[in-house]
Amino acid sequence: MKTVSIDTHSKAFAGGAIKSAEQLHENVPADWYFKSIKRNLLQRWWHNSRFAEVAKVTESNPQAKILDIGCADGVFTNTIYQKSHAKEIIAIDVLKTSVDWAKKHWSKNKHLKFRVGNAHELNFEANTFDAAYALEVLEHVHEPVKVLKEVKRVLRPGGYAVFLVPSDNVLFNIIWFLLRKFWWARIWDDTHIQTYRNDYLVKISKRVGFDIDVDKKFWLGMLHLIKVRKH
Repeated sequence: MKTVSIDTHSKAFAGGAIKSAEQLHENVPADWYFKSIKRNLLQRWWHNSRFAEVAKVTESNPQAKILDIGCADGVFTNTIYQKSHAKEIIAIDVLKTSVDWAKKHWSKNKHLKFRVGNAHELNFEANTFDAAYALEVLEHVHEPVKVLKEVKRVLRPGGYAVFLVPSDNVLFNIIWFLLRKFWWARIWDDTHIQTYRNDYLVKISKRVGFDIDVDKKFWLGMLHLIKVRKH
């Protein structure tokens, strides 16, 4: 295992050797979201409700170039495209298996491009994208402040980003514990290494220099969505 620096709000053991993102998610199937939504009614309801909230803050722009961070199997990427009608969406993930699956499955949509990439070091020039998304991704990264700085760097002036994280309120933690121990979410055990309780996501977004356009919690406060903008 490699040693990396850890954000001070991390649930991980600071100063010790911790697992890389690839190792943390080694049990997650390449097509996890696609199959889960297709086969599991509860999963379908849960994810579709999240998609509806993301859709409300997504701007339609046929000329836009969008970055989707932590794209997994591309289900969320396709949802962003359906609402934004973007000219191009570049979607990245640390898991090559998921990227390879997404490339094959969404190959007919020439607007979507999938690559292996690390949110901490975005391999793009500054001022490249009109929008960026990290949907339930930031709870999985070692250094969220660094990730937000990278997002701001690659956004064009006036561009926006949408971040969605669990709020880690009492209800969420109870349900998440039960799902991880007794049901389908066991593959996500120990993958949430950051907590965003007490509006930490808003605080670090402001610290990085973003303006806050939307700040919303939904599903009994369990999920926290913000839309930020680079001025």
